[in-house]
Amino acid sequence: MLSEVTIPTTCPGLFCPTSAQDGILSRIRIPGGLLNGQQCEAIATLSNQFCNDFVQVTNRANLQLRRLQANLPAEALQLLQSVTLAAPIPAVDAIRNIMSSPTAGIDARALLDTRPLVRDWNNTLMSRPDLAILSPKFSVCFDGGERVSVGDRPNDITLVAFEQEGSIRLRLFLSMGERGDAPQDVGVSVKVTEAISLLIALAEVYRDYTAQQSSSAKKPRLRDLLKDWGIERYFNTVTQKAGFSLILEVENLPQKPSLSYAHLGIHPQQQTGLAYIGVSLPLGQLQTQQLQELASLSTRYGDGTLRLTPWQTVIVPNISTSQIVQIQQQIKDLNLQTDTTHPSSAMVACSGTTGCKAALTDAQHHAQIMTAHLERCIALDTPINIHFSGCEKSCAQHRAGDITLVGAERQGTETYQVYVGNDGSKFGRVLYPLSDADALPQQIESMIRAYQQHRQSLQESFTDFVNRHAIAELQQIFDTALRQP
Repeated sequence: MLSEVTIPTTCPGLFCPTSAQDGILSRIRIPGGLLNGQQCEAIATLSNQFCNDFVQVTNRANLQLRRLQANLPAEALQLLQSVTLAAPIPAVDAIRNIMSSPTAGIDARALLDTRPLVRDWNNTLMSRPDLAILSPKFSVCFDGGERVSVGDRPNDITLVAFEQEGSIRLRLFLSMGERGDAPQDVGVSVKVTEAISLLIALAEVYRDYTAQQSSSAKKPRLRDLLKDWGIERYFNTVTQKAGFSLILEVENLPQKPSLSYAHLGIHPQQQTGLAYIGVSLPLGQLQTQQLQELASLSTRYGDGTLRLTPWQTVIVPNISTSQIVQIQQQIKDLNLQTDTTHPSSAMVACSGTTGCKAALTDAQHHAQIMTAHLERCIALDTPINIHFSGCEKSCAQHRAGDITLVGAERQGTETYQVYVGNDGSKFGRVLYPLSDADALPQQIESMIRAYQQHRQSLQESFTDFVNRHAIAELQQIFDTALRQP
């Protein structure tokens, strides 16, 4: 049964949409990014009726409904509730989406299929009105040891599978740093069967702390509790609630390398004779017809499901290897790419001035121009992550890209600060303090050409290439390439 939600929130939800530059913005939580055919059809119905025939995949594998002219009517919300895409208790629907690898259960390197944990934790969250008091930014992630990992994403709580003496356990990571920082290993592990009980205890202690801060104008984040109490006090209180001991580990888990965009294209699954295909979406946008056709292809060739990813892409799983070429061609016929070397495969942009009042530049438009230019002018042989951010909030991508372009103010002209590589800072190193938006396509093209010419091997990524050069050296290399005809 629907009810009004009056608790203010900065995170758009189905029952608490927010106003954006291009209309009303709402968001559908897609736990683990998993969608079935019935859910795809419900989303397509709403997209047709209210959203100008498109939806947008976010960097948490949500779906955004943009350009709404009014709040979704009760019947639309009830439709989403009927296919379990909206919480039965509206007050908890705004809590952030649960993250897991988009290849959970099919990744050949996985130690644990985390999909049951995603389902059980989501069912718990959606049935607990007392947890509506938590910050809507409260977020949980499950990492099953997959090659395609999202364990480095900035979640409040991450549980990571690891093998210990022949059995699989889950290691606890908590967000204790600043906004956008990856969670940290806190040296605690539990049995897989204890995971949901642990999460309930962690959330309930956080709930009680939040209630004590009721006079605060802003809801505390979990990291605020950790800074206030310290990890020992938090764990002591959690242990009392959980009813079992938290086992302390001596050594930290080895860090896995982040393999962004490794899921694109065709990949064998752990199931013999099956493969999945990763499809890039232009700036995360999915037209209604494309969504319906992908769901139809999955029904004909796979298991009838789609998987949204935090890279704003989509996976079609469980395809017979004998039919993979056929479905790949039909995906191309939808004007979607499965090629990891297409410029759109790793291009990211926030909504920019068309959708956000905080933006200083039209990031979406400039990213589209950049994609078209690179497609015409250069052949990529590896994905290069180019991130357009209309301001320093970096909403579309909370980590440094190969090339990060941050909107800057200069009267009468749209400009960007150009960052490259990854030095541990938010955007990487400043390469050019100000570059005109109109000049960027040719400038970025020359940077990529110089990288391809001077890299040590085909295996050296763009970030590795720029990281081994001083900024002055890079400027000389790139400027020389820009002057060449």
